[in-house]
Amino acid sequence: MTKRVLVPMESYRLAEAAVPLSCYICGVDNSYSTELCRHCGAPLALSHQARTQGVRPQMLAVLGTAAAGKTVYLGMLLDMLTRQNGRVQVLARGAFSITLQQRTMMALAKCQFPEKTPNEPDRWNWVHCQAKLNNKKEPMELIMPDMAGEAILEEIDHPNAYPAIHSFLDKCSAVILLADTDRIERGGAEQNYFLMKLITYLSEKDGRRNKSKKSTRPVAIVFSKADRCEPCFDNPELYAKEKTPNLWQQVQQRFENYGFFASGVAGAVGFREEPGEGPLAVPLRIEPRGIVEPFEWLVRKV
Repeated sequence: MTKRVLVPMESYRLAEAAVPLSCYICGVDNSYSTELCRHCGAPLALSHQARTQGVRPQMLAVLGTAAAGKTVYLGMLLDMLTRQNGRVQVLARGAFSITLQQRTMMALAKCQFPEKTPNEPDRWNWVHCQAKLNNKKEPMELIMPDMAGEAILEEIDHPNAYPAIHSFLDKCSAVILLADTDRIERGGAEQNYFLMKLITYLSEKDGRRNKSKKSTRPVAIVFSKADRCEPCFDNPELYAKEKTPNLWQQVQQRFENYGFFASGVAGAVGFREEPGEGPLAVPLRIEPRGIVEPFEWLVRKV
């Protein structure tokens, strides 16, 4: 004879699942158990974390062209800040926030750069962390995604092409703009035009909100891969004025809070031939410089 067992019904779980969960990035309602937002593709773990912490995280954007070094910069930044550095300390919120740091450091340990960030938002690495400055009592909650450079450019040229980028740039409190020093030194104008587009796009977004002449959103212009150009480290703003004069002028005219910085991760870079791909850059020595300074400056401004 089969015994019948009464199983208590956990009605609170049903009630919880019936309430929609709003995406923290774009605000669209989703099913409570869904992993990614159905509209923008951002992880709903960000919404769960924000609800659990009871604090609305600030958003910080790291922008640049494809291959400007966004993934390496963010991964190295997180690796340095999760250690005791005496200035800024970071604590990851959720296991998903460690993936970017893990992949970057594992690639560099093998004398490789991380793979190119895919254009699909559901494959981006997002970071939710708590940042604590040594001279401030209250820590700050931050969200920082590693967005693809090609997707960023597509959104600038065709607004709303990427809802995640559109919403994030509309809401973010501060911005780090990465300029590829290596390509600038080779005489290419791509970096200058791309960053001028970004500066115009961001300032016009802010202008629609407050109608002021200049945007008050803090912006850090960081010359990445500057370890290959020592004068850039000596005086980043002078370097910007001489090498990217249009960008330097646009920043001054459109933003109140701005700073120029130089950063580098690979102290030496070599090249190896890949069949069908041509020469591939490989890091020969890891010597991070100027990684924390732009981030610390922005956090203090926010």
